[in-house]
Amino acid sequence: MKRVCVSLLAASLIFVFAGGVSAEFKMAFMPGISDAFYYTMEKGAQAKADELGVDLIVGEYPKSWGPEAQVPILEALVARGDIDLLFIAPTSTEALIPVLKKVHDSGIPVITVDTYLGDGDYTKESDYNFPLAYIGTDNYAGGVVVAEQMAKMIGEKGSVMVENTNPDVSSVQGREKGFVAGMEKFPNIDVVAIEYCLDNQEKAQAQVAAVLQKNPELAGVFGTNIFSAQGAYRAIVNAGLTGAVKVATWDATEDLINALRKGEVDLVLAQKPAEIGSLAVEWGYKYLKDGTDIPDKKQVPGFFVFTKDNVDDPDSQQYIYSR
Repeated sequence: MKRVCVSLLAASLIFVFAGGVSAEFKMAFMPGISDAFYYTMEKGAQAKADELGVDLIVGEYPKSWGPEAQVPILEALVARGDIDLLFIAPTSTEALIPVLKKVHDSGIPVITVDTYLGDGDYTKESDYNFPLAYIGTDNYAGGVVVAEQMAKMIGEKGSVMVENTNPDVSSVQGREKGFVAGMEKFPNIDVVAIEYCLDNQEKAQAQVAAVLQKNPELAGVFGTNIFSAQGAYRAIVNAGLTGAVKVATWDATEDLINALRKGEVDLVLAQKPAEIGSLAVEWGYKYLKDGTDIPDKKQVPGFFVFTKDNVDDPDSQQYIYSR
């Protein structure tokens, strides 16, 4: 099968091909940022593409999160002129609407993965109802799960904070809202701060440190994605508060899993990115092959919650993300 990286740094587009016979369909995957979550999603997509005889083309992984980084790579990817279907993690609920509408209007069907456009309801009349489907995690439900677990860890009382990444991204906003709603069940717990690091780990670390200064009795921190989580736990470690301030994180990277093993993190919630990627290819193939109607929305069921008690269990290892 073929895998292509689109580089903006080259004077002209350079594509890398692996050998193989010509496939019936060619799909493109445009990730949101360079991290283990999307690499794991790509692996799931590639496995399904190999199974179905689909060529999978992967856009260069953006070095930062946002339309400014993603859109030029996307435009270069689409400019190839040979893509039958695109699945993409939009880096903004609003700014990507006109960009992806243009892709759709050019004859390339679009599926959104992990994040969505607008409010994610593609069935109603709107300027963002053109994608075939959204496939992702039930982020709100996951936020509730994290809140309930953290409440137990801190004895159902005290102050907690959310270290989030971006107020314009559907996935992490769902996690934040679910966490805040989950904590409303515990009247003796206060959410004292919500910060946004814009996927900058160092900024997340500084923000958590600043909240600690204002709230020395802080009992818990929830990092809503890889970058916010890694910055959050390192702020707690640097403050000498490991164990005293509970840290719940989202996304099972090697770094966060190792931090859990060392006691620097107390909980890691894993999504199922490989399944998301696999479904995108499977549904895209069915649509292209037979014109099959696919669901407008699919929330991949379930999570896996890592704790110190199960982190080394053989059955747990499948949920750790890989690059």
